[in-house]
Amino acid sequence: MVLVALFQYSCSQPSERKGAENTEVVAVNQVGLSSEYPELNRLNLPEGFRIDVWANDVENARSMALSPSGILYVGTRSAGNVYALQDTDGDNRADKQYLIAEGLRMPNGVAFRDGSLYVAEVSKLWRFDNIEANLDNPPAPKLIYDDYPTERHHGWKYIAFGPDGKLYVPVGAPCNICESDEIYASITRMNADGSGREIYAKGVRNTVGFTWHPETGEMWFTDNGRDMLGDNSPQCELNRITESGQHFGYPYCHAGDISDPEFGGKLGCENFVKPARKLGPHVAPLGLKFNESSMFPSAYKDKIFIAEHGSWNRTKKIGYRIMMVSENNGSGTTYEPFIDGWLNKTKQEAWGRPVDVLFLPDGSMLISDDYAHKIYRVTYEG
Repeated sequence: MVLVALFQYSCSQPSERKGAENTEVVAVNQVGLSSEYPELNRLNLPEGFRIDVWANDVENARSMALSPSGILYVGTRSAGNVYALQDTDGDNRADKQYLIAEGLRMPNGVAFRDGSLYVAEVSKLWRFDNIEANLDNPPAPKLIYDDYPTERHHGWKYIAFGPDGKLYVPVGAPCNICESDEIYASITRMNADGSGREIYAKGVRNTVGFTWHPETGEMWFTDNGRDMLGDNSPQCELNRITESGQHFGYPYCHAGDISDPEFGGKLGCENFVKPARKLGPHVAPLGLKFNESSMFPSAYKDKIFIAEHGSWNRTKKIGYRIMMVSENNGSGTTYEPFIDGWLNKTKQEAWGRPVDVLFLPDGSMLISDDYAHKIYRVTYEG
């Protein structure tokens, strides 16, 4: 692991990364048009909303965590880096980027608590203490846990602290479809010091995003469905956990009602918790948050915003968007686009892939994009 110092960057030039040649332009919302980043003009937003680039050239930007002081921490998967981003002049753009660590093994997950930054590799959890006093010279991290599986397949992790103060850490299935040891296809939790690890949920193929209901405190999470059952089966899932130990079906049952052709004969779908909402097939849902924004109109209050990374092996691509789900009594009642246009459907080419969403204290929403290497900021100006 290598720790390095601060570097500054400018957000003054449009991206020239792969995908910028996509020429489809759909502008349904004049407020959202951008001259500095013309690729944003391809995005469709509801009337009155605007999207801008909050941070540019954040290589492979994935999961995000915000500290109380307003510093944004960003994990990566392929880049192996962890960043801290800061808006020091209050212009609603990050103007400082700190490289906290590099050379890590898929450090997708980041979380912040009591002045410390937590980072998840495939099999290890690290803690950077007193990080915000040392952003330009990060301290050596402390290893708090190193007994997770080492497989790379679904090995990258999303981590977050729950309302109970525990750190929640998923362990993806080490395959497309297989039976495996209990630790796989699970969501675990532990104390902040790495002690007391336990399995919280089972039968979860690969979640890369979870959050908690603002009123009930129940965990909601996305789950990526298995591959090789056709373009339209199974659908990915939005799930709700009501008590510890619940099983959500994998590898026996998918999307609540599809018996797996290989393993379904062992246990029927009636034995498992059904999804709170079925999402699209192979849309790859990742980060999600309940909206408690004071900025967005009341019609968007309490909706669940989900980043869909997009399909990788579907004949006709799907996803590459931010979706909204309305929740009522533990079920998702609606499922509709909030922002799309990162995919040119005609050419079947994507120029961006949303990964995570996060709301800032002012009510605006950040979206990370590991393909365009950006973090966007969505505001309402209607």
